[in-house]
Amino acid sequence: MIQRYVAKISGPLLDRIDIHIEVPAVQYKELRGGAAAEGSAQIRDRVMAARERQRGRFKKSGEKIYANAQMTTRQIRTHCELDADSERLLERAMKQQGLTARAHDRILKVARTIADLEGAEHLAVSHLAEAIQYRTLDRSYWA
Repeated sequence: MIQRYVAKISGPLLDRIDIHIEVPAVQYKELRGGAAAEGSAQIRDRVMAARERQRGRFKKSGEKIYANAQMTTRQIRTHCELDADSERLLERAMKQQGLTARAHDRILKVARTIADLEGAEHLAVSHLAEAIQYRTLDRSYWA
């Protein structure tokens, strides 16, 4: 049912969604396994810390926003600096997947949020790669 709904909003409208992810069914062995998953309280603590990191960053720079999702293009350039490897990765993804300028900015906002969740000061290639991965579902299934 979800796939049918998403398929109906493919194209330019799907480009407005920040994260596209396919969630496969959990295998029986994983359900019955003894590995402890991260609990809701731990996840909440990480999210709250990330949100506080964002608020502090924007307050320090005099911005009147409180979350990465609210960043303008100018703010993205300020708060989402990329090293040379990250630049090459993003450029390659933009060309290979035919991503739009909107997708470019959304990738950087999501990468900044991933870094905040990890407590990282600067964006790393791993943050950018994960954010790019979240944009590829619409290209592989509904392009």
